[in-house]
Amino acid sequence: MAEQEIPKDFFEFMQKMWNPMGFPIPGMIAPTMNVEDLDKKIAELKAVETWLTMNTGFVQMTIKTLEMQRAGLESLQAAGKAAAESVKKTPG
Repeated sequence: MAEQEIPKDFFEFMQKMWNPMGFPIPGMIAPTMNVEDLDKKIAELKAVETWLTMNTGFVQMTIKTLEMQRAGLESLQAAGKAAAESVKKTPG
């Protein structure tokens, strides 16, 4: 099975979202001592978390919708087969 390719632009987008200036993220090497910087980073990360949570909900809803569609199609196919068999069995 071939691996699915993820566009390079996606990784660039996520990198820019995570670290827009391209510098090491504060706190990764030495802790940041500026409360305002920490508050800004926390707000940014909460926005990303909200976006990811929302998209997870959309994916879950899409999966449930497709499962319901599959169940509906299976029911219709079974009903069609049963109707076809009952027509074949009736003497005529």
